[in-house]
Amino acid sequence: MSNVAQFVQVKNIDIKQLASQLVSYLRNTKGTSLKQYVSYGIPTLVLYLLCQGRLRYSRARYLEKKYPYTRDTFWRMTDYDAWEIQKSILQLEFPFISLKALQFALFRTYGIPTISSLLARTTQFSDTATSFKRYADTAVLIGEFMAFEPSSLRTHEAIARTKFLHMGYRQSGKILEDDMLYTLSLFALEPIRFIETYEWRKLTDLEKCAIGTYWKSLGDALEISYEKLPSGTKEGPSKFRDGLHWLKEISVWSQAYEITNMKPSAANKEVADKTTDVLVFTLPQFLEPVGIAFVSFIMDDRLRKAMMYDPPNKMYNTIFTFILQTRKYFLRHLALPRPFFMRHDVFTEEPDEHGQNFIKIWEAVPYYVKPTLWNRWGPASWLKRLSGLPLPGDEGDKFHPGGYQTASIGPRYFEGKGISQMEETKAILRKGRTGGCPF
Repeated sequence: MSNVAQFVQVKNIDIKQLASQLVSYLRNTKGTSLKQYVSYGIPTLVLYLLCQGRLRYSRARYLEKKYPYTRDTFWRMTDYDAWEIQKSILQLEFPFISLKALQFALFRTYGIPTISSLLARTTQFSDTATSFKRYADTAVLIGEFMAFEPSSLRTHEAIARTKFLHMGYRQSGKILEDDMLYTLSLFALEPIRFIETYEWRKLTDLEKCAIGTYWKSLGDALEISYEKLPSGTKEGPSKFRDGLHWLKEISVWSQAYEITNMKPSAANKEVADKTTDVLVFTLPQFLEPVGIAFVSFIMDDRLRKAMMYDPPNKMYNTIFTFILQTRKYFLRHLALPRPFFMRHDVFTEEPDEHGQNFIKIWEAVPYYVKPTLWNRWGPASWLKRLSGLPLPGDEGDKFHPGGYQTASIGPRYFEGKGISQMEETKAILRKGRTGGCPF
């Protein structure tokens, strides 16, 4: 990455010389007047804004330089390169909005009655007693195969566990293959839509291609059929040119699928209400209606109608729009890029001596979070205490403070099951999912 000293001539101002003058001045500030502070404060602000303007797009330029793919060579993008580019988006460039987009992608699937009715019957998301655990387990599985490289054991285990948990439902027809493809489409498309709508810059074609390449490859690993897409085939290799082509086709199909299948349903609302309870759990009780209004604000008309939610009133619309636009302006014109040491790194890299993994960042309920001194008594923990939120280690083993093994993730009735099936899947992935090009 370039640093300030390298930006010698920006907008006809010698930044290096100006910075040197400011440092020299700050060493001799005793007895200076307010007028002098102002006279040097303005150049300092100008210097900051110039540096900020130059640095703000540095990561996008860095990715373009490190991965010199062009529109004509996107078809050669490897799964590993796609994963690295997407990881930069998730951890450094747009971590907050990317996380919310992935959460909302899962939420959006509940607008399809065939999906929500199954969840309502299993009570995993329709019962508050299990909804937080189900939410945490889903986040672990999706997060693990996004956080670790495609050929890693952690990723293979997360994919294998996901396949096993869906296997019986897919074989019995309780989960439709079209619903699997639709869910996959949302995890690829919603982060792009959220970033394009709410973030300080648009994604580059390189970044979009990486997202398409990554999720196309993941769909292959999960054995999701693309035969409903124009370039997909029931048997044999597909005819997608690259990640952008795959994104375009699955976007068109996903929109058409929603038009046909996203309809109002009592099951939709039941599951949506319980999920909304999870999303607004951290808010004080008097702010919960505001949180629910914000969830409705983020929905489009089709989803809102399917969930049987009322649209937010004009006042909320104005407030939410102002907040999001202000955030976008601040990040674009005033904020510096997130440094690497502040990356949004959710999982511990290595298991502990007992083979357990842990989550390092959590929002509402601390499932799989180690009750360290920092997690229980650090600055952030006091805010959670004051808000009445649970901390790691509270209520005994309820939140699994001892961590997790991927093979045990899922509802209680799946604990200890699926080991042999997972080993078979991992053996296949070791041969086929090595980080190469999925096209």
